[in-house]
Amino acid sequence: MSTTTSASASTKPRVAFWDNARFVAVALVVVDHAIQRLVGSSNHALIVYLFIYAFHVPAFAVISGYFSKSGPLSNDQIKKVLTHIVLPYVVMEVIWSIIQWQVEGKASFNPSVARWTLWFLLALGIFRLVLPYLALVKWPLFWAVVMSVGVGYLQNVDTTFSLSRAFGILPFFLLGWQLRRWGIMDRWMTAVRGVWWMRAGAVAVMATWAGILIAFIHTWRSTDLRHWFFYDRSYHELGNDSWTAGLIRLGLIVLAVLLVGAFFVLMPRSHTWLSGFGEATMYIYLLHTFVLYPIRQSNILHGHKSDLWLFGMILVAIAISIGPVRRIFRPLVEPRAEWLFQALPETVPPSAPASSVAPSPAPTKTE
Repeated sequence: MSTTTSASASTKPRVAFWDNARFVAVALVVVDHAIQRLVGSSNHALIVYLFIYAFHVPAFAVISGYFSKSGPLSNDQIKKVLTHIVLPYVVMEVIWSIIQWQVEGKASFNPSVARWTLWFLLALGIFRLVLPYLALVKWPLFWAVVMSVGVGYLQNVDTTFSLSRAFGILPFFLLGWQLRRWGIMDRWMTAVRGVWWMRAGAVAVMATWAGILIAFIHTWRSTDLRHWFFYDRSYHELGNDSWTAGLIRLGLIVLAVLLVGAFFVLMPRSHTWLSGFGEATMYIYLLHTFVLYPIRQSNILHGHKSDLWLFGMILVAIAISIGPVRRIFRPLVEPRAEWLFQALPETVPPSAPASSVAPSPAPTKTE
């Protein structure tokens, strides 16, 4: 998923590589949500679920960080934060409150606790707030990792405003921001030599992770590994009160970085049939839950061990991901909210020289 955090980002030509990565990442999210009810009874479903969940949210955060800027926000950029993050979040929270009231009898509207996938919108807002401060200090990526590992020891930091998850995946957002500063992705997208060797290495990384999951699936089930990938609970809630719990999260961060790197290396760098779908990933991310909700609530997936159910739900997830939803649901996901804003004068960019703001006073003659 990608939200435009920069005014200039929307005027630049789209890069096929990033559209391909966005679409595949959001499709993996839909797949994981589609098969979630199967993981309790099917080891194969749990393997697929863990394989994907280890890196798809970190990949989202890296992409979001790559297209973020650490400088002060202009008026247009602030408007985009409100219309692309805040308003869709409020609208979707209201809709979900109504649905849960009608279906589950839960009559509550609490925007401080995000429902289902909406937590990522709050996380994006938090990322945008803390990035200018982290950009001022030395080794910002290091401090992001410290915060991610350290927040797990704090039981009073929970899912309120998605703080636990936001700080948990903050290193991946900072990594994306750093990748742009380092120019690594630009060099990769124009690389000619060594591409096939790197892709072979990426396949080996993915295959190794899949092999580890298959070989030790009973261990991962008994230790509830999937909850560690959510980054939403303290170590105490995860059943580990030892000081070494932070090392587990650190290890999972390193694992995610390796998998995200492999994921990017395997993405097509040129325009493909995937690229067009990559322009509407926010729609897929926010709206697929409405399609899956009746299936999840019906309990139709509980107790099935057959791989036919797993394969069928993967196909359903892919069909949802390529559905034509953008034109119909634009008012909900990208609302036209000019009525909300007052006319403001143009601000002078901070980098403008003083002479462009006001003329210098003439020097006075001294005797």
